Amino acid sequence: MKCKFIEKGILLALAVAMFGCQLEQEQNQPNILIIHADQHRMDCIGAYNNKNVKTPNIDKLAEEGVIYHNSYCPLPVCTPSRYSLLSGMYVHEHKGWTNHSTLNPNIETFPEVLQSAGYKTKAIGKMHFAPTYLDVGFEEMILSEQDGPGRWDDDYHRDLMKNDLVDVIDLIDQRQEYRKNAPDEYWESFGTITTNLPDDFYSTNWIANHAVEALRKWDQSGNILMVGFIKPHHPFDPPKKWAEMYDPDKLELLPGWTEKPISQDIRQNPGYFSNTDLHESILRKSMAYYYASITQIDYEVGRMIKILKDKGIYDNTIIIYTSDHGEHLGYHHQILKGGHLYESIMKVPLIIKYPSSQYAGTENRKLVSNIDLAPTILHMAGLEPPKSMSGYNLSNDSICREYIFGHAWLGDQAMARSKRYKLIRKRNGESLFFDLESDPLEMNNLYNDTNYQDEMRSHLQAIVSWQETDSLFGENYLDEYAPIINQPNATKYDDGHRDIITEYFRRKMTERRPQY
Repeated sequence: MKCKFIEKGILLALAVAMFGCQLEQEQNQPNILIIHADQHRMDCIGAYNNKNVKTPNIDKLAEEGVIYHNSYCPLPVCTPSRYSLLSGMYVHEHKGWTNHSTLNPNIETFPEVLQSAGYKTKAIGKMHFAPTYLDVGFEEMILSEQDGPGRWDDDYHRDLMKNDLVDVIDLIDQRQEYRKNAPDEYWESFGTITTNLPDDFYSTNWIANHAVEALRKWDQSGNILMVGFIKPHHPFDPPKKWAEMYDPDKLELLPGWTEKPISQDIRQNPGYFSNTDLHESILRKSMAYYYASITQIDYEVGRMIKILKDKGIYDNTIIIYTSDHGEHLGYHHQILKGGHLYESIMKVPLIIKYPSSQYAGTENRKLVSNIDLAPTILHMAGLEPPKSMSGYNLSNDSICREYIFGHAWLGDQAMARSKRYKLIRKRNGESLFFDLESDPLEMNNLYNDTNYQDEMRSHLQAIVSWQETDSLFGENYLDEYAPIINQPNATKYDDGHRDIITEYFRRKMTERRPQY
């Protein structure tokens, strides 16, 4: 009997010790705040040497963290890029190729791993999933969507309906049934019009208010919040007080602007608006409103940081600022996105504030991808990334890759970018090859230049090895009935709510049509 009591005592002591270790580990878990903008061109932040745009809070974040100068998205479209961030996988691996695709539930994500380790996981804002409330590891999701059926499912548009409001400019810009009847002002301005919504119901404010409320409820450790802003994605429709911040005539045009379109680009990308009809005066006003949206986001970043500091948890919080893809904003006489995989849409801002001022003030010029964020976050949380993740741990400074890779829509282009060169291989039409050292704005295609054939072939072989195939085509994965989160606000694909909300917005737009 004595031996049994001793054994039980030992087991109890071990259990207490293990519980104590687990409790200590949970208490030391860093908090994680991911601020994810949409369509944010890398060089449109003060910290990236833009002298016109006002981003004091993001700039301060860069001073206290690491700013990455060669950060790329794996595909310059919203949903595929987001799935890559969550899964640490390239798009040809997770197969969510389009804005209407599903991340296979069998693929592990960093929120799932964090949740299993005891983290409280939450997402607010634009996520762009299908189904809209797809379970990727966030226990709670408060959504504000823009494109596709998500706008008929989300919390934001239900809130607009509840308050008898309609996001007129965004609805015209995003839905073909309204866009085809858009007023002349919309077309002439390339969607650059101030919003009709009151401030609290403009998406940036609405998302930020929910984010601030969530941060106020954080414990000292073990929390993750992903905040997805819709802006600065088009339409360029900031509230009036923000739109008036910038004088279009005083802005410096961004690198890459050409007075005329380039023929190879027009063939590839006529434009959401006509790139041929883009004039400098239109571009300048679009830049002013685009910058206004960024400055508004920056203000909200400042609010979130203040909450963390007031709660005394700023030092123990990893803060990441990034985007899903860039924006041409005049590059090669183009606006918005699409076309060739140029630097303007492939490069994205990436700033990481690590815990306790680690690496503060560092400028990193290595080639990095948004697939690196998942393993980096897990390593910083003391967790092992799943073997399915292809990305690297960015907190390990010894890791260095030779190439960065990317795709275009359904794989009709593939990109290999080394330190000096870049190959854009196309399934149809002539491929492109650039010497970025002498031609950083990608004006001179060297694909048929005999002096560069060896370099071009090495980049081509890198693409083939990366894809494990010579094919460029991708097959999209979509499952409208994939598992969704178990929360009362999570609408279902076929529960009948869409008929009600689409009819509401149709009626409101019909009533307003003479006004717009």
